[in-house]
Amino acid sequence: MSIFSSFNINSSGLTAQRYRMDIISQNIANANTTRTADGTPYRRKVVTFAEKNSHTPFSRVLKLSRDKYSGDGVKVDGVHEDMETDLTMVYDPSHPDADENGYVMYPNVNIITEMTNMIDASRAYEANSTAFNASKAMAMKGLEIGKA
Repeated sequence: MSIFSSFNINSSGLTAQRYRMDIISQNIANANTTRTADGTPYRRKVVTFAEKNSHTPFSRVLKLSRDKYSGDGVKVDGVHEDMETDLTMVYDPSHPDADENGYVMYPNVNIITEMTNMIDASRAYEANSTAFNASKAMAMKGLEIGKA
């Protein structure tokens, strides 16, 4: 594996985790949004990742892994609305979005879950940054050796 492919792998991880943190921030910002443009409550968004260039059949990946195959990094596979978690119903008859029974549908955003995901994304970003800096330090040391 070349030093530049390690830079590419780490930078793809940095980009993916930054995007994940952006989506988590959007979820937190809309935790109390009861009406979006289409008139429904905000739904929590979830980021999914996939390996870059993963169109290789498993048998070939297995063979390549025996030959010191390294990955190409990660990419954002998509952003999906969380349809598995139920929206929260809260009794608040004074709210403008309350139904005829006085209940308001709030988003399915749990602040504790979002903060936990934010810490996870932040640590993953930090790990990619540390690996990138280690690769950079190795490259610099190699250049110093070549200069001597």
